[in-house]
Amino acid sequence: MNAAQIVFDPLLPWGAIFGLGAVALAGVVLALWRGLKGWWLRALAALVVIAALAQTSWQKEERAPLSDIVLMLVDETASQRLAERAGVTSAAADDLEATLRARPNTEVRRVPVPDGDGDAGSQLMTALSAAMAEEPRGRIAGVVLLSDGRLHDLERAPDLPAPLHLLLTGQEDDWDRRLIVRNAPAFAILGEPVELTLRIEDDGAAPGESTTDIQISVDGADPESYRVPINEDLVLPIELPHGGLNVIEFVVPEADGELTDRNNRALVQINGVRDRLRVLLVSGEPHAGGRTWRNLLKSDSSVDLVHFTILRPPEKQDGVPVTELSLIAFPTRELFLEKIEDFDLIIFDRYKRRGILPAIYLDNVRNYVEQGGAMLVAAGKDFASADSIYRSPLADIIPAEPTARVIERGYRPAVTEMGERHPVTAGLEGAETWGRWLRQVEVEPTSGDVVMQGVDDKPLLVLDRVGEGRVALLASDQAWLWNRGFEGGGPQLELLRRLAHWMMKEPELEEEALWAEPTGQTMRIIRRSLSGDVGNVTVTGPDGEPVEVPLEEVSPGRFEGTFEGPEIGLYRLTESDLETVVGLGPSAPREFIQTIASGEALTPLIDETRGGVLRLEDGMPSVRNVRPGRPAAGRGWIGITPREAFETLDVRQTALLPPWLVLLLAAALIVGAWLREGRAGAAA
Repeated sequence: MNAAQIVFDPLLPWGAIFGLGAVALAGVVLALWRGLKGWWLRALAALVVIAALAQTSWQKEERAPLSDIVLMLVDETASQRLAERAGVTSAAADDLEATLRARPNTEVRRVPVPDGDGDAGSQLMTALSAAMAEEPRGRIAGVVLLSDGRLHDLERAPDLPAPLHLLLTGQEDDWDRRLIVRNAPAFAILGEPVELTLRIEDDGAAPGESTTDIQISVDGADPESYRVPINEDLVLPIELPHGGLNVIEFVVPEADGELTDRNNRALVQINGVRDRLRVLLVSGEPHAGGRTWRNLLKSDSSVDLVHFTILRPPEKQDGVPVTELSLIAFPTRELFLEKIEDFDLIIFDRYKRRGILPAIYLDNVRNYVEQGGAMLVAAGKDFASADSIYRSPLADIIPAEPTARVIERGYRPAVTEMGERHPVTAGLEGAETWGRWLRQVEVEPTSGDVVMQGVDDKPLLVLDRVGEGRVALLASDQAWLWNRGFEGGGPQLELLRRLAHWMMKEPELEEEALWAEPTGQTMRIIRRSLSGDVGNVTVTGPDGEPVEVPLEEVSPGRFEGTFEGPEIGLYRLTESDLETVVGLGPSAPREFIQTIASGEALTPLIDETRGGVLRLEDGMPSVRNVRPGRPAAGRGWIGITPREAFETLDVRQTALLPPWLVLLLAAALIVGAWLREGRAGAAA
């Protein structure tokens, strides 16, 4: 195959050559106007010079024709494995490949397209861009997609040089029912209903049912079934049962004839948080740490604080008329009988028995704790006296007994071995730099866990569970020194925050806890325990098969392990008597959000290239050649555009005006013009 053409390789820019041509033309016109007989010879001489500057050559090429390339992308993603799509697609791909290979001068590039990484779905356009990058653009004669049309990267579609066709899998009478979670908050307030918006939709040739069942379960408990409408938004008010992670599962039973039930399930994970922490702080007398307690509690916007300081005890007799006192009477009955259940935490700060709170009120506090309340005792030196709050009905729930000794010397608080494992004090940093405290009440623990120690390793912070409630005893009133930065201070705010949250039974501060943190299909299992050893965690997946996962201690009291779930769904974790659930992956894989085969998403791109969408259930289309710009698809056929690409094997160029010939012709024409005009002048 040979080809020849005239080519130019100008010595000067084309602008300069055109300028010289304009000057030469002006000169010829002037010669013609003046009646010079040699004007046409001057014009020919100018043309020869300009042609020489353009370096006009005769180019002859020896070419080898190249075949056309047809890209055939075969969708092998999860949605293509529904019903009989996989078999139909494979058979159609084999037939089409054989047909294309049988055509002269045609090559086929068959590109399988698997599921994208993670939950990326069908990445057809990404695969098409990669395939085009490996082939010369000038040889691509057509692109054929064998797919259900459900792709998730349309924005990555490349600029196509040839027609694009979609051979659509699936059946026209396919239908599917899917569950959609339209609105699900990540956090919700405990004790208040949260609204979730769900929708159950029927796609495709659905049977026309108006209602269906839905099953709802929380944290893997037995589900409750409800009858709900189809194709309507459903607003469900749900009240979270506990703080921390709540896993809510919605399941719509599989209907007869639907494509899949993989999109009939939804997992919603909501963290339950407390709206407000209601704290009652009772200070037995004014002291340096009283304002610190108040400021610390008020600095947290989620704390509602009621603070009473006993400024005028009943035994004080100074003769001041009651009518002249501006003090607020201590509402003992209202707080300790009528409103006590409204508080989440009661703090006794250096409080001692002074006749203000009768024994019946303190007995009510004890009942409040046993029924699920929380109490913190910040002990001053009065805790060791005969008027100690310990000498009251509260002695039954306070975890340590005072020995009547108060130690007045400096010491640095420290975390005990048990405290290194306990979530309230574990990981408190910088213990070697903490400032000293100057007073400690000597106590003997009777129950609970000693998590901090002071002078001569004596108990400083003791935590205990009483009935359904919790109690903490801090055997010193010097914690405020940390807040003032005395000798460097210490983590008072963090310690108090953890202490309050532990007493509020926040799941992340439970001593014995089991939970998992999911990331895609992988979960990090975390087990916290005060013991030195824990067993394997049993993970039961959606298929019901249990798997044993060993744990390793990564820090005192904290054990971790990883597990990769083989499928998306709800997993139940158990170890000893602890149990929790966690959801892996999205509610439904991206490939199963929409499963009805459709070319709607690709139609604009296909129309732009004059291609077509044909259903495989109507039979395999034939293949035709079409000219560029012409319709490339019709009933029962698709077209490819021959590109007539070639490879140049040899190129030869022959100058049309060699330099010697240019010089000879230009000189001869100029001399001829001069002679003709000279003779014409002599004759005149």
